[in-house]
Amino acid sequence: MGASIQQLLQQAQASLAALSSSAQTDSEVLLAHALGKNRSYLKTWPQREPSAEQAAHFLHLLHRRQQGEPVAYLTGSREFWSLELRVDRHTLIPRPETEILVEQALLRIPSTAAGHILDLGTGSGAIALALAQERPSCRLHAVDISAGALDIARHNAGQLQLTNIDFYQGSWYEPVDGRRFAMIVSNPPYIAGDDACIHQGDLRFEPPQALTDGADGMRDLRHISAHAAAHLQTGGWLLLEHGYNQGPQVRRLLTEQGFHDISQHPDLAGHIRVSAARHGNG
Repeated sequence: MGASIQQLLQQAQASLAALSSSAQTDSEVLLAHALGKNRSYLKTWPQREPSAEQAAHFLHLLHRRQQGEPVAYLTGSREFWSLELRVDRHTLIPRPETEILVEQALLRIPSTAAGHILDLGTGSGAIALALAQERPSCRLHAVDISAGALDIARHNAGQLQLTNIDFYQGSWYEPVDGRRFAMIVSNPPYIAGDDACIHQGDLRFEPPQALTDGADGMRDLRHISAHAAAHLQTGGWLLLEHGYNQGPQVRRLLTEQGFHDISQHPDLAGHIRVSAARHGNG
């Protein structure tokens, strides 16, 4: 006789307790994935016994999670802004903090707007696709240097049937040189190269080039800010996600570059994570 869903979950939670602060959620997501069901199925049928093949698949995923591999990479997907996005090791795993950037961008884009928006370092496409869905009259332009990341982003756009988005491979502004946009958004690498956190937890499995600039954590933020005015329409907006302790530096940077209407927005822990600023007169 095999183990029931309830027994498998209890064993999994116990084995992950020391590793993850979300051991229950991790266990449920992995078991639901192994069963090809949603999490509500687990609560509805706790006494059902998965097949030997399903149980073996779950235990394999659980072992990989015990080694620290992120749940999103194990299941190949992550929800962001109510969108189910495919992710893999070519892309960062979308995080709740990045939804703050989407929220602030939407506040600055009228619902009937038909402007062009640039997303630099799109990764899985999370930001661009969320904006494309919420503002269907706008045209999104998503840039990434990684061909692998762009493959994932294009796949996500196709799955979500979003056609108001174009993808470009290249470094920052290079693929769109000479063009101007109503808004530029970016979640660039902002972890310092010598920060030990990139060798800990889930970050160990994510693409290093998407996490750190290899310098002080401000290099890409400086580059994007320095060249933003040349790619923004008058009155256009620049929105940046950055590290929890980089708010003062980013504000100073935006001020030095001549931006105005600068505002900064905290995450749920109260840390400033997104900065917004305007170019020229609106």
